[in-house]
Amino acid sequence: MSSEPISLDQALASFDTLWSPRIVTRVNDYDVRIAKVKGEHIWHVHEDTDEFFLVIDGELRIGLREDGRERSVTLSAGSAFTVPRGTEHKPYSADGASIMMFELTGTLTVGDRHDEIPDHVDSTTGHALER
Repeated sequence: MSSEPISLDQALASFDTLWSPRIVTRVNDYDVRIAKVKGEHIWHVHEDTDEFFLVIDGELRIGLREDGRERSVTLSAGSAFTVPRGTEHKPYSADGASIMMFELTGTLTVGDRHDEIPDHVDSTTGHALER
């Protein structure tokens, strides 16, 4: 963890891989991750932890399956949303977005239960940010 300020613009410029988050820093037991996204992720669930999303640039939609029904939330730049633990969800972005996520350290990007993982989705607990 760095004791110096972190430029999110520089951090985002340091990688191109989509759906492959980088760990910017840690806050207590949580990773602060950034990612570039475009297209669809997968339907998945984090059974024991919430997942916080903040859109830095672009637009992110998150499909949610709750109480036997499906809905979607749309997040533009500067918008935040928390997916409650145990909620099946699927992030996607038609035109691409840069996002920040707060996730319990060790949380897999594909959750505890998920659809088949396509090649464009990185199943990881986050990658170290190159500095």
